[in-house]
Amino acid sequence: MDKKILVTGGAGFIGSTIADLFLAAGWDVAVLDDLSSGKRENVPARARFYPCDVRSAAASEAILKERPTVIAHEAAQIDVRKSMADPRHDADVNLGGLLNVMQAAVKAGSVKQVLFASSGGAMYGETDRMPTREDHPARPVSHYGAAKSASELYLGVYLANHGIPYAALRYANVYGPRQDPHGEAGVVAIFSGKLLEGKPCTIYGDGTQTRDYVFVGDVARANLLAAEKGFSGALNVGTGIETDVNRLHALMARAAGVEAKPTYAPGRPGEQKRSCIDPAAAAAALGWRPEVTLEDGLRRTVEFFRERAGP
Repeated sequence: MDKKILVTGGAGFIGSTIADLFLAAGWDVAVLDDLSSGKRENVPARARFYPCDVRSAAASEAILKERPTVIAHEAAQIDVRKSMADPRHDADVNLGGLLNVMQAAVKAGSVKQVLFASSGGAMYGETDRMPTREDHPARPVSHYGAAKSASELYLGVYLANHGIPYAALRYANVYGPRQDPHGEAGVVAIFSGKLLEGKPCTIYGDGTQTRDYVFVGDVARANLLAAEKGFSGALNVGTGIETDVNRLHALMARAAGVEAKPTYAPGRPGEQKRSCIDPAAAAAALGWRPEVTLEDGLRRTVEFFRERAGP
């Protein structure tokens, strides 16, 4: 198989980390991103760049021009709260964008695999088992989670009708360098920015809600392994470890070297109480395991933001 990949959302913090890793592994890389939340400086210098919306005719033309063998579809509306306030916009970007990409993939005739950034938290919703396995029913409590679940169904239709395999990589809460502290999502990035500015961090709810935090470099490695092994199916990409927001804040304050107490505000709609996913299937199928501990990942992330802020 030709090692040629197109990364949608490749100027975002996850997409650009994926693009970097594929380049390092000898792949030919193109990036497509409208820069609505991604940053131009995140796009690797050796990647061809198409500045366009994933829903646009220009995006379809880029796929037809590139004729990639793999598409990593990372472009998305990522904010759960925004999905609750404007479900139509969420569906337009997350479902409309996917369908535009897949129609172009069918037309290009070159695509042998789609790597899809699915959700290992929002899609499952409140679950019966922790950590949650891939065979758990989807019970999303947000429009964002519903769109991710529907996306996997659509990818199944393209597999059945056009023979395009897909790896639905169900990410836990991804964090790490390049995440936007002023953006729509990502508590680690938001806390990093606040702690380094000496401002209090706001915790919504009582802080006992849990998430499974996985480092962005580990997520990129899962994508590379799935591509190189030609994996088809759904896999959780997480750590299997629950961490509540109160503990996260304490760990981050320590990483930032500050004494800080958070402030609390009412919980928000569409946000689940607990989320933690079982990565055992990814270990079996890909040999993938998370390598970066939460403490080390938080330290690296805080250092990235400290260096970016300058003296």
